[in-house]
Amino acid sequence: MFGIVGPKSHNPACSGLHNPCRDMGNRMEESCLRNRIRYRVLLVVGVAATLGQIATAAFYSLYQERTVLAQNELAMRKLTFGVAQGLQSVMLAGSADIAQVYADRLKLVPEVLEFRIMRRDGTEAFRDNKTILEVNQRRGDDIFITREKEDSIKVMDPIDADFQKVLSQKAPVSIYATDDKGNRMLTFLAPILNVDVCYKCHGRAEPIRGVMRLTTSLTAVERDILKARQQSLLVLVLSLAGTLLLTGYMFGRTVVRPIEKVTRAMTRISNGDLDHRVVITTHDEIGRMAMNFNRMTEELTQTYQGLRLEQDKLTTVIESASEGMVVTDAEGVVVMANTAATRLLGKSLSKIVADGFSNLVDNPELINDCIDSGNSISVEYRDRVLRIHASITRGADDQVTGSLAMIRDITAEHRLENDLRHLATVDGLTGLFNRRFLDATLDTEFHRAARSHDAISIIMFDVDHFKKFNDTYGHDQGDRVLQMVARCLRESLRSFDFPCRYGGEEFVAIMPGLKSLAAQEIAERLRKTVETTAVDGIHVRISLGVATFPELPVDHGASLIEAADAALYEAKEGGRNRVVVARAAS
Repeated sequence: MFGIVGPKSHNPACSGLHNPCRDMGNRMEESCLRNRIRYRVLLVVGVAATLGQIATAAFYSLYQERTVLAQNELAMRKLTFGVAQGLQSVMLAGSADIAQVYADRLKLVPEVLEFRIMRRDGTEAFRDNKTILEVNQRRGDDIFITREKEDSIKVMDPIDADFQKVLSQKAPVSIYATDDKGNRMLTFLAPILNVDVCYKCHGRAEPIRGVMRLTTSLTAVERDILKARQQSLLVLVLSLAGTLLLTGYMFGRTVVRPIEKVTRAMTRISNGDLDHRVVITTHDEIGRMAMNFNRMTEELTQTYQGLRLEQDKLTTVIESASEGMVVTDAEGVVVMANTAATRLLGKSLSKIVADGFSNLVDNPELINDCIDSGNSISVEYRDRVLRIHASITRGADDQVTGSLAMIRDITAEHRLENDLRHLATVDGLTGLFNRRFLDATLDTEFHRAARSHDAISIIMFDVDHFKKFNDTYGHDQGDRVLQMVARCLRESLRSFDFPCRYGGEEFVAIMPGLKSLAAQEIAERLRKTVETTAVDGIHVRISLGVATFPELPVDHGASLIEAADAALYEAKEGGRNRVVVARAAS
């Protein structure tokens, strides 16, 4: 598994001592338990009703109306709370498309006239790519896929008093109104709080992420209220106590307990147990709600498993790569480094993270120059030669999303390149530069000297009577003599001069910036050194010719070689074992 810094999956399961998902689930169960107090209230109303039919009937009717309205409002609170919890579970799994389907299906619930999830600006969420782009930018990766079709739906004016009240007080607001046909409606505005688990995607700036708007018709509620008033006048005195007891008992068995089962199942699923399902025991609204919830959970599980499968595939691809990969987020923090990177850099994942992206090879300027230039660089690091390509990654909006470094080991290639370069420029017997290198270097140095009005000298020499020497002592002995002469030549020259083998027993030394007199002194010193150096007890002598530009009015390096060769010929004609300097008159 390649190293990743930070969360490694989108598992909606929450863990740790403080679990926000579990806390919300527990609060929901406690709310269900507190709702049982309504049985006590109904009993008190029944006892009080026995004191007087008229007063009790009026009081009970009024109380019944308020209770029905309160229960209706409480049911809406539960629904919005359950929706918020369900959306949170979906979003924690990284499935924004499921969240949209989840919200759309809630609009099909009976008695729901309108259901909307709004942003803080009053537009409907899950209809465009605004939030997806913000989250992808914040997370530093294209985690959520943008929608092909976008709609911008204005639901409420953001300066609406009730809308602002929800945002400022962070509490639900109930709005009772009447439509054009005289039907009463209840609109419930509930805030969607920005809790700890939401910070990773949405940040901490806003305490409220959005507002849910749920509108239901009160026609059925008012019908129930009217019916309750009529019945209470007829049977209140005789059947109030029994009716309350029976209603409480049946309501607990048929409504409260199923709701508690659904709530407990939702709590377990929100805590990460995606294999858990709600047991369906009825075919009413609660049963259908449980069935829909199970279906959405299965879809969520399939999506999560698909994400894990794709992550495993990506892990296999990255880990099987021979190239090292190091990735940062938009802030420059290293968030991923594969095994190849740790091996090539000789660092652990924690060390790579601690050193930072710029210090991958302990040279921040080198990495920064690589990023700025857009070119790959080669660097020797810890007994390896590494080829590094570093670049900045950007999102669809051209915003920086992070950095990427690709690292390749080119040690073998570098060694082969050096070997080839050595073979192409160095004579195999003497270790001096060869004829090809001599021609190219002399041409370059001559033109440089001509442009800068500087001097350049060459010494050309060979071993006296070398053919006779080979015939007498053999070619092996001759090779050892040539190696000795090459060694003396290297020791006589400066570190930046160029000792070359011209061919056979002939040698040439290129000496940039050296005038004729200094070149003659070096040639004489070389002659004496060779003369006094024995090879297997055998001494040899050399004849040397020196040529210098601009003392000689030549126009290219080849002419300088010809002048030195002519001086060498003159040295041989003059008795050998001597130095002759080429003159302009010659």
